[in-house]
Amino acid sequence: MSSEASLASKWTRPDDFIKLQRLKQKKNKLAARVSNNNNKRPGLQVDETDKSKLLEAKLAQKRKNPFAKSTDDAKKLRIDPEVPQPEPVVTASSCFVRETPTRPPPAKFVLQKYDPQAFAKLFQQPQTNAEDEDDAELAARQKHTAHLPVDWSLKTRARFFCPSELPAIQLKTSQLASGLTSFVRCMDPQRTESTLDISDATRFNQCTYYWQHPHLPWLTLFPRTAKENVGIVVGDRERKALAEEWDYSFRGLFQLLRARQCPYFYLCANTFTVLFRAAGVGGRAESHALVTPSTRGMRQALRQEGIEFSMPLKSEASGSAHDNSFPEESMGPETGEQEAPPAAQEDEDDDEDWLESLGVDERELRRIQSSHARKQQAAEMREDFSDNSLLLIDGVECQGFFSYLLNAKSAISTVGRLAGVPPTLLSPVAFPKATMQHLVPRSKKVRLDGVDYFSVDIKGLILPTFLPSVAELLCETRQMFSSTLASSINTLAFSKATQKLLESPETPQSDVEGEDAAGQVFGEQNLSECGLLPGVVGSICRTGQHAVGLLERICYQRGEGYAWS
Repeated sequence: MSSEASLASKWTRPDDFIKLQRLKQKKNKLAARVSNNNNKRPGLQVDETDKSKLLEAKLAQKRKNPFAKSTDDAKKLRIDPEVPQPEPVVTASSCFVRETPTRPPPAKFVLQKYDPQAFAKLFQQPQTNAEDEDDAELAARQKHTAHLPVDWSLKTRARFFCPSELPAIQLKTSQLASGLTSFVRCMDPQRTESTLDISDATRFNQCTYYWQHPHLPWLTLFPRTAKENVGIVVGDRERKALAEEWDYSFRGLFQLLRARQCPYFYLCANTFTVLFRAAGVGGRAESHALVTPSTRGMRQALRQEGIEFSMPLKSEASGSAHDNSFPEESMGPETGEQEAPPAAQEDEDDDEDWLESLGVDERELRRIQSSHARKQQAAEMREDFSDNSLLLIDGVECQGFFSYLLNAKSAISTVGRLAGVPPTLLSPVAFPKATMQHLVPRSKKVRLDGVDYFSVDIKGLILPTFLPSVAELLCETRQMFSSTLASSINTLAFSKATQKLLESPETPQSDVEGEDAAGQVFGEQNLSECGLLPGVVGSICRTGQHAVGLLERICYQRGEGYAWS
């Protein structure tokens, strides 16, 4: 037993063996740490105070930010100053330098005296600035007149600017009532003895009214192609009632025009617009109508009804093609000559006889004739729905055209937008069944180039007589003002045609300026009871130079007149 106990005491168990191994590792690490400290600080012994200082220094160190940008790459790119670096090489093809280029200081701007000879030598031709060219081009387009031309196109927006305050928009009770009364009664408060208010705000308010038929508040009747009119259906009963009302209203308005109680009015259909003007307006001695745009089908229908018309804006290239096959278009209504067969028609007959003499088959001859007819038809339809397709119906033919519109099925659309709704009638004076409409102005203050301006913005349907009325008011009360205008594209042809008719040599013009003035005064006197102000009547009856023009911008300064483009 004693031998077995002594043998067991010599053996080491695994747990004791592991404990001994761990104890040896700790002793070795401690010895290595002591030896390293002695090597770093020779001659010094580590005591408790040094250990406490090392611990405080360790805690005082700033914790490293794990998201900070690594600076190892930047350290690698540092250049040892002892090693000489090669100079950068610059080639003509690449012009690339390895060193980071430094931005040179900005050059000092020094004004030099302008020398035109130096510019001529350098560029061999005079060079101008783009802004100067734009200003020169704008100045060349602008025209200066003592009076404001009339623009017969319908406007959709007008904006007035003035350095001084414009007429007030917020009206008092007396101002609103006086302006409304003056417009309805066609009165000029300044030239009539009455108790009405004659302030600038009242007169401006009087200019913002017009008459319209029909008036359906849930529909947009000008322009008739508005998106709000999509999906609206009018029943058969409503269509019949609208047609009867419109027939009576159109008859009464046309009779006012013939009696010179209405200077002009517009008829706006879905596919065309008609401007009726009384005798004396636009330099015409008789009442007349302008239609734009027109189509071959409309012109053919007018010929079938025996209504003569002319096309003032028809180009010469297309005019020859039209005149060959349609002699009615080439002959104006004012010409009293008998219709004669054109020379081109005689040439065509001679060509047919010559082909028959050569023995050309009759079937081949009909094929040639049909091909020629198709070419003529295509040439006539080339200008459909354009400004060049405008029609002028003058004199007694205007009465026939009025009857045609009353009975034409194309005047009232049966499908599409505003199906069953009659055309819109617009007039500056009252007529049967008409509804009075009002333009709503908005005033604000703007700052342009460091200068404060008062502005009045008007959106809506603006008739041609609105601008002369407002211009007359502002000329009397303001030193200067300007205006910008937006026109309806479909009605631009009215001003173009009127301007061309006034400048056309075919229009009977007197050689003496006194006779022109007498004719203008005669027209103004005939329209003295039309309901417009005398100054506005004089502007629409003017026949001299720059009497009509397309207006986009106008400027006025007292003593210098109008500048417009």
